[in-house]
Amino acid sequence: MEDRSEVVRMKGITKVYPNGIAANQSVDFSVRKGEIHALMGENGAGKSTLMKILFGLEQPEEGEIVINGEKVVLSSPNAAIAKGIGMVHQHFMLVPSLTVAENIVLGMEPRKRGMFLDYARAVSLTEEYAERYNLQVDPHAKVMDIPVGMKQKVEILKALVRGAQILILDEPTAVLTTQETTELFRELIHFKEQGHTIIFISHKLKEIKQITDRLTIMRAGKSMGVFDTADVSEQDISRLMVGRDVVLKVEKEPPSPTDTVLSVTDVHYQNEYGKHMLGGVSFSVRKGEILGIAGVEGNGQRELVEMLFDMNQPDSGAIEVEGRPVAGKGQGYIRGLGVSHIPEDRMLYGVAAAGTIEENLIADRFQKPQFNKGPLFKMDAIHEESDRLIEDYQILCRSGGQQVKMLSGGNIQKVVVAREFSCAPKLIIADQPTRGIDVGATEFIRRKLVELSREGAAVLLVSADLNEIIELSDSLIVFYGGEIVAYFEDTSTLTDLEMGEYMLGLKRQSPEEIRRVIHA
Repeated sequence: MEDRSEVVRMKGITKVYPNGIAANQSVDFSVRKGEIHALMGENGAGKSTLMKILFGLEQPEEGEIVINGEKVVLSSPNAAIAKGIGMVHQHFMLVPSLTVAENIVLGMEPRKRGMFLDYARAVSLTEEYAERYNLQVDPHAKVMDIPVGMKQKVEILKALVRGAQILILDEPTAVLTTQETTELFRELIHFKEQGHTIIFISHKLKEIKQITDRLTIMRAGKSMGVFDTADVSEQDISRLMVGRDVVLKVEKEPPSPTDTVLSVTDVHYQNEYGKHMLGGVSFSVRKGEILGIAGVEGNGQRELVEMLFDMNQPDSGAIEVEGRPVAGKGQGYIRGLGVSHIPEDRMLYGVAAAGTIEENLIADRFQKPQFNKGPLFKMDAIHEESDRLIEDYQILCRSGGQQVKMLSGGNIQKVVVAREFSCAPKLIIADQPTRGIDVGATEFIRRKLVELSREGAAVLLVSADLNEIIELSDSLIVFYGGEIVAYFEDTSTLTDLEMGEYMLGLKRQSPEEIRRVIHA
C-alpha cells in the first residue's frame, strides 16, 4: 500500500554509466511531505547520481519516479523545476558579477517594454521571498562581495522563487561557520513547518542527527535501508555506510615541534579586482606540528595557499622554506625543497583526470634515476611503485592503468594523497584535504596527516570543516578580512563556537597574542 504522504517515490532506479560503472542498482528511495530526510553514503555510493536523476540531470536505464502520486519523466532540470523540485549544489551556481536580485531572477527575468530587465521588480520579488522565508539578503549587493552564508541563501531563494516544494541540498554546511549552520538549520525547520520537503546530503554525522527526521543510507550503489534518525547512533550510521566501524575522533600524541620549516613574514596581496586579500600576514610552521588555518572562505586563505606553491605572487613580504625564499621560484624548485601540496580542487590542480592512476602517482618522480634511464622509462620500477602506493593507500581500482576520472571522489583524493605523502615531505600544505569525500577516506587521510607530522613533517592545514580543524590541529590561526585575528597555541580546549566568533569578525585578539604564532 502506498504512503499517501509521500511526495517523492523512486522505484527500482538503475543507472549504468558508459564506462560500465553501475552507480545505482535497483534503488528505492522515498520522501514524505514536510520532512527533512538525509541521504548518506561514501563517495561513489551512488547518492549524487540518484539526486541528479531526481533533478533531471541524468536519466536512469530502469525504474520509475512518482511525484505527488503522479508518475513522471524528468528529462531535464526544467522538467524537475516544473514539478516543484529545486537543487542547491555544493558548488554554488551564481554569477559573481551580478547582483543578488539579478541572480535570483536569472533565466526568468521580469521585463519592461518587452526587452529590458525590470530591475525594480527583480528587487521587490527578492525582498518578498526573503521576508516570506526569513532569508535575509541584500538584493543590490554583487555576489562577489557577499559572504558564503549569504550566497547559500541566494541559491535557496533562487529555487523557492521557481516554485520548489522539494529542496535537494548537497553538502549545505560544507563552508559554513557554526553560527551560520545554526542559522541555516533554523531556516530549514521554518521551511519544514511551511510544508516544504528537504533532502539533505551530508557527511557530517552530528548535523544529520541534529536536523533530520529520517535517513536513507547508500553503499556501493544500493540502499542499505531507511531509518528514523532518532533510532540510529553515529557509529551505526558509519558502519552502514562503510561496512565497518570508523574512528570518528582523531587520536594523536602531543606534538614535539622543533625547527621552523615554513616562515611567512608580513605578506600583502591585492587581487585582480583591486581587493586587499592579505594584509600583513606573518606566521611559521615547525617540524612535528600541525598548524591549522581556519576562516570563512573568501578571507584570504586560498590566496595564501596559492602563493605558498607559486600560483601567484605576494605584492610584498617574504615566504621561506628552511630559510630559502620561494616566491616566484617555480613549483619544481619548491617541490625540490621537500614541499608537498594537496590542493583544494583535486580535479583542477591535483590530478590529470584523463591520465591513469599510475601516471598520476609518479608525476612528481618519474625523472628520478630509479624510474628512467636516459630517454627510456624503467616500466617495471614504475609498475612496482604504483602497485605499492595503491595498496598502501587503499585506492579501490581495477588496476594502475585505470583512468583517474573513473574513480570515486574519495579514491581520487587518495591518489593525490598517496603521491604527496610518499615522497618524504618536509612540509605538507593540505588545503581542504577531506572536502566532499566519504567518512572512510576521511578517517584514512586524517590518520596519515597525524602520522607524518609525528614523524617530523611540518603540516599546514587549511579546512572549512570546524571539527576537522580543531581535532587535527595542534595550534591554530584564524583568518578574517585577509588578516590573522586569533592564534590558539593549544586547540585541546577550543570550541567551534568560540572560534566562530573570530571567524565572523565578532572578536579579535591583541597584536601581542597574535605575534606568538611566529617562532624565532
